[in-house]
Amino acid sequence: MFTHTYTTGFIRSWRALAVIFFAAVLSACTSLADQPVYQNEAGALEGHDPVAYFTEGKPVKGSAAFSSQQDGTIWYFSSAENKNLFDSNPEKYTPQYGGYCAQAMAHGLVVSSDPAAFTIKDDKLFLNYSLGVRQTWLENVDANIKSADREWQKKTSP
Repeated sequence: MFTHTYTTGFIRSWRALAVIFFAAVLSACTSLADQPVYQNEAGALEGHDPVAYFTEGKPVKGSAAFSSQQDGTIWYFSSAENKNLFDSNPEKYTPQYGGYCAQAMAHGLVVSSDPAAFTIKDDKLFLNYSLGVRQTWLENVDANIKSADREWQKKTSP
């Protein structure tokens, strides 16, 4: 019994250290100076309309017919109206922490996000890596925002 408990505890500790190590390596490999807004080959938010999160309450795919480029980031919109709303006030619609995972940012890590794993709080858009991570984010959202704000400041300050 003692050996099993000891072995289980050791394995858990080893796994936790491995996760922390790989997260630190991943964080060190991502430079926010080069890409302050997360985007992939489909653009920011994987081609989803940032305004639709606020107006429709869900992720909506944008179209190349309605796009804007801002500081090297390509944004797509589902309508000319949404494009105009964004262009007139991009700070309002740009996701927090550049669209990187808010939960990871709360721990000082820079990780991609899933457009479906979103939360709007205090009229701000937050994204997470997955729906499961979003659940963890929501368990203590106010404290997570404070921590992520602090970490984002560190990562984006010269």
